[in-house]
Amino acid sequence: MGGRWTELTVFEGQRIAGGMEKQKKTSRQQVYTLLVQIGRKDGDGLPEGATGAALMCFASGVDEAEAVRETVAILKQADTAPLDVTGYGTLAEREAQGHEIEPDERALMQRALDENAVIVAQMTSFFGDEETA
Repeated sequence: MGGRWTELTVFEGQRIAGGMEKQKKTSRQQVYTLLVQIGRKDGDGLPEGATGAALMCFASGVDEAEAVRETVAILKQADTAPLDVTGYGTLAEREAQGHEIEPDERALMQRALDENAVIVAQMTSFFGDEETA
């Protein structure tokens, strides 16, 4: 066949010519813990009087940069105004740093991985000083 390669689509559990089976690929996706600060924007859903908020998110990605990009894109689609993102790493990285991770937090991380999603686990609204000099 003159050195030409042909791409075959194989579904899990089916056999291909020669008796070889397709191996399930190991996902490179990991879940990253991100703290996102958002500012105010019309229609953002923040409480009246809030000046912004902090969102604790769990986001899947092949690396932290991808997780940040996906999180910012999703938050912009949700009519929020992301200002800053701080990454705290993967589950393993957080455990190595001594973070205590509760079972419900682990469950949300697993959900983000299973669904290839961004999960907003917690929101804390900020309220500025209303007094003026």
